[in-house]
Amino acid sequence: MLQYQPWKIILVLGVCLIGLLTAAPNLMPQAWRSWLGTNLPIIPHRAVTLGLDLQGGSYVLFEAEIEVAARDKLASLVDEIRVGLRKARITYTGLGAEGDAVTVKIMDASKIEEARTFLRSLAQPAGATFTGVGATDYDVSVADDGTARLTITNAGREQIRSNAMSQSVEILRKRIDPDGTREATIQPQGQQRIIVQVPGENDPQKIIKMGSTAAKLTFHMVDDTATPEDIQANRIPPGTRLLQETVGRGQNKQEVPILIKERAIISGDMLKKAMGSFDQQTQMPIIQFEFNPTGARRFAEITKANVGKRFAAVLDEKVITAPYIRTPILGGSGQIEGDFTIEEATETAVLLNSGALFVPLKDVEQRTVGAELGQDSIDAGQYAAAGGLILVAGFMLLQYRLFGAFADLALLTNMLLLLGTITAFGATLTLPGIAAFVLTMGMAVDANVLIYERIREEVANGKSVMAAIDAGFARAMATIIDANATHFLAGLILLSVGSGPVRGFAIVFVFGVMTSFFTSIFVTRLQVVLWLRAKRRTALAM
Repeated sequence: MLQYQPWKIILVLGVCLIGLLTAAPNLMPQAWRSWLGTNLPIIPHRAVTLGLDLQGGSYVLFEAEIEVAARDKLASLVDEIRVGLRKARITYTGLGAEGDAVTVKIMDASKIEEARTFLRSLAQPAGATFTGVGATDYDVSVADDGTARLTITNAGREQIRSNAMSQSVEILRKRIDPDGTREATIQPQGQQRIIVQVPGENDPQKIIKMGSTAAKLTFHMVDDTATPEDIQANRIPPGTRLLQETVGRGQNKQEVPILIKERAIISGDMLKKAMGSFDQQTQMPIIQFEFNPTGARRFAEITKANVGKRFAAVLDEKVITAPYIRTPILGGSGQIEGDFTIEEATETAVLLNSGALFVPLKDVEQRTVGAELGQDSIDAGQYAAAGGLILVAGFMLLQYRLFGAFADLALLTNMLLLLGTITAFGATLTLPGIAAFVLTMGMAVDANVLIYERIREEVANGKSVMAAIDAGFARAMATIIDANATHFLAGLILLSVGSGPVRGFAIVFVFGVMTSFFTSIFVTRLQVVLWLRAKRRTALAM
């Protein structure tokens, strides 16, 4: 247990050094951090991000256009009815959506009962209502003359609203806080509104752009049969759409008309991941993408069958690229080129990874929020942390003397590692996070106390200094692991189910458990080993 190989010593010291370098910007003036960012960007120069309660941020209130989701659901129902009636060879007329219902007229009187059975099968359970359990999303009526009407019920409309809101909240979270470290507050308000609060973000327009962009990506084949004269005269072939393509870069950039096939060959839901990057040949910003197995297989089939033709990537009804297919693309991945900056490419990739919005969101209120608690609370938190550190360090020195100094040095290292970890991961420090920071200091020395008390017991039982220290570390380890494991699991539960202040506390607490375990075991043991190696010890310095 007390044998410390050179590589272990280097590893422990290396981790401590990295933590110190990462935490150092928090102790520097802003001017120093700016100088480092400009002249030595490879060296950590970012300070920890403070939460909305400490530094303010942006507040945006979105409203979901639920009626769009209802119209989309009715359009999907129309397609489903058309396919089902054709498959059953039932003649019909007048199929279409009117208001909150779909109507159709069955022409063959002998098929009315069969059509009634089919149409009723389209109504699905929509959960419990005030009138009881078993309500459906559509109310189906078929008259004796063949006139059928499928109307969205109140339960069906509530289901649409609930699904649209939950999906919108989740997509906003993926877009605004993809790593879960910004401590953004994203939650529904009322029936159709969503509150978004982002600490440290001084430009609400960035949030509005992320929330109002649909990010619907589709791939279409380009129709090159129409001449420019046909397009100018608006002679558009059936089954095609006229869109605009951006060509050129910088001052030479212009919009040109382009005809694409109406039917999408690949949709955005087949996208596995996307990321902003640089083209290795041109060094221009691009968006790299990868399809899931279904999309990759379809992409390979399409490119194999259309070599020499053009296909277009369409993002929110705008053609962002329309290259020629030079060779079949079999790997299921590719890249989108355009007049991007690397920031725009990365931002677009985040939008694509989050998925397309189920319904449009419009901002109804925006404002920049000032700090609720501000510098006074930061100062109070610093005083509390300093006071706690002094009291804990003093207790350890009085109780364990030199070994208490070892524990105090490990505690100081723990504080720097924790601060460095929060900074490195880009986590947001809130007022509850400061409370978790102070709590971590008290917990950090628990392991040292267990080890030291065990060592004292072993010495009292007649063991030598070396044997007592070895036994103290070895036999206290199981208890330390159990305690830290339960703390860690509790923190993970808070992190996974909590939000707002609870999540702000949990993220610092989880990081604190990890850094405390490392410093109280490995850093303390390294100091003890070096003390023992300095000379032969016959008595404990505690």
